Amino acid sequence: MSRNVFKAGYLPGLNEADVTWHRLNVRTGSTPGMGVDAHPSPLQVDVPQLTTAQMKALAQRVQHASRTHLKTMCVSDIVRVLDKATARLLDASDIYRQQLERLLPQATGFDAEMVRLNLNAYLQTFRGLQLQRFVAEDFANPKVLDEFQPRTQGGWTRAFGPELLVHVWAGNVPALPMWSLVSGLLVKAGSIGKVASAEPVFATLFARLLAEIEPRWADCFAVVWWPGRGTVAPHRNADPTPDSAESLATERIVFPLADVVLAYGSNEALQAMQAHVPVTTRFLSHGHKLSFGMVSAAALSVQKAPKVARQAALDVARYDQQGCYSPHVFYVQRGAPVGPQDFAQQLANELTGLQHKLPRRVLSLEEAAQVGAWREAHEFASLNDDTWPTHTVLGTSDGESASTVVYSNRALPLSAGPLNRHVLVVAVDTLDDVMSLIAPQRDYLQTVGLAAAPEELMHLGNRLAQAGVTRICALGAMTAPEAGWHHDGRFSLLDLVRMVDIEASTEREAERFTSYEV
Repeated sequence: MSRNVFKAGYLPGLNEADVTWHRLNVRTGSTPGMGVDAHPSPLQVDVPQLTTAQMKALAQRVQHASRTHLKTMCVSDIVRVLDKATARLLDASDIYRQQLERLLPQATGFDAEMVRLNLNAYLQTFRGLQLQRFVAEDFANPKVLDEFQPRTQGGWTRAFGPELLVHVWAGNVPALPMWSLVSGLLVKAGSIGKVASAEPVFATLFARLLAEIEPRWADCFAVVWWPGRGTVAPHRNADPTPDSAESLATERIVFPLADVVLAYGSNEALQAMQAHVPVTTRFLSHGHKLSFGMVSAAALSVQKAPKVARQAALDVARYDQQGCYSPHVFYVQRGAPVGPQDFAQQLANELTGLQHKLPRRVLSLEEAAQVGAWREAHEFASLNDDTWPTHTVLGTSDGESASTVVYSNRALPLSAGPLNRHVLVVAVDTLDDVMSLIAPQRDYLQTVGLAAAPEELMHLGNRLAQAGVTRICALGAMTAPEAGWHHDGRFSLLDLVRMVDIEASTEREAERFTSYEV
């Protein structure tokens, strides 16, 4: 097989020769280790197209293996296996890490150095100590996943993971499947995951690595593919796949087999998926979200502002704003030695500097058109408002190297930008003023990157929480959630399990039936 044809999927119990394979042409940015202007190295991906019988056989095999092996292990042993896998992925000399560093830039178009640095930061949240915190975040007594544990009010309780957990992964950020796949393993669920056409690499290699490290797990999960819904989002780099009878038929087969379906995607795609999920199957969805930053006057002294701008630029540049936690707007308070427009210029300068260290990937024609329309709209607003100079467009406009910061002196409501390192800075008198500007987007709010003084923190935290925000972090940390974070305000593990209670009355009555009871 050619070095640039990657066979995606992990199909325990199925003979590859009996599987029909569909070839995807994945368009790329630069070749790993080469400059942004280098000719792209093409990558083709073969993905499995399973028959109804093959999919059902795979599900049965995964369920049986997870019952036999995963569910009989204690959580601490599962954590140890996952820690070994993560350690290998962090090892630059490991063959799996080398494959990730070679294939992920080709599949996604992201700069190779950006992939390398972000993989390191991301994977560190899955080391053993972090995973223990992950479990403890949702279960005060992690042993509840292993055996019945006493309840404070009497009786006993135990948490049981799904017999079969089906994952539907998005491809906007590399390695995204690790969150949900690890979550499933920690609650001892058998898993079938559907990779996105835009990023089929990580889940495939991670499944193979886990099976190599712990052979008993070899049949406890599978990585599959079926056609997606509608055209692939324009910011991804894969051939579009039409919404087909095959995708609908596959969902009608797979979803009823699952105890839980965990899906990522657009709101429209998730709504269509949910229509095929039986009412007895739990459906956990992660759809479109909006994130933004807030900078207090307390953070804008002449000494402090440059570092704040640098941290904000990192949040914008990492994976080119493709994550749901990436900022679209920064609200900056007036009245500091460094004003909002000066901060916007510093942010633009930092983004320009990052372009040399972490080049932005090559945009598709549609993406470039969206960026152009966004810039033109703000330039037009600036030229046609003589009474109030609302907009100032900062940054560069040199084709593929472009990043743009638009500064607005007028309070503007939160809205999604065109991504790919194009961001809005809005001046406000107080950070409390932001609450009315984000109110229309309440249902879509997620992460806020906050730079504020300690005496402001809890007040702003309460206001943001009431407004619908589910995560508040420091600037520079927006794209790196901590282990066990409450994704979209929900539990990572608790939402996957069912709790079984043995009530105190059962225990009391059991005493009547002992051999020593008269």
